[in-house]
Amino acid sequence: MKKAIKILGVMMLLVFTALSFSSCSSDDDPTNNDFFAGTYKGSISYKDGQGTNISTDNGSVFVTKIASGTKYNFAFSNSIPDLNGIEFEQKGDHTLVMVGSTTTSYIRIDNNELKILYLKDGKTWTANCTR
Repeated sequence: MKKAIKILGVMMLLVFTALSFSSCSSDDDPTNNDFFAGTYKGSISYKDGQGTNISTDNGSVFVTKIASGTKYNFAFSNSIPDLNGIEFEQKGDHTLVMVGSTTTSYIRIDNNELKILYLKDGKTWTANCTR
C-alpha cells in the first residue's frame, strides 16, 4: 500500500511539473492569464546609495503574477535584489503598466518585452529585456 501511495505521489508531481512548464510558454500574455510566469532576458542594472553598482547586458528577470491577480514579483539575476508585490493595471489589449507610473519610475510588461526604471529609497532598478 505504501508503494502505491509513493508511486501515485511521484505521478502527481510529474503531472504538476508538466503543467507548470506548459504554462510558461513565450506566447503567454501576462494580461490574460490568472497565473503567469516568464523569464525576460537582456540588460539589467541596480544601484544603491551604499556603493553597490551591478550592471550586465546578459541578465534575466523572472516575472510571476501573484495570487491577488494585479500584483507581480520580479526576481533578478546577478544578485540584484528582487522587486515584490508591484501592482499593475492593464493599458490596451496586451500591456500592463505599474500603478502610479511616472516619467521617472515605471514598469511596463507585455508578452514580449519588459522595461523597468524603478526608484525607491535611493535605489534604482533598470531592465530592458525580451522573451
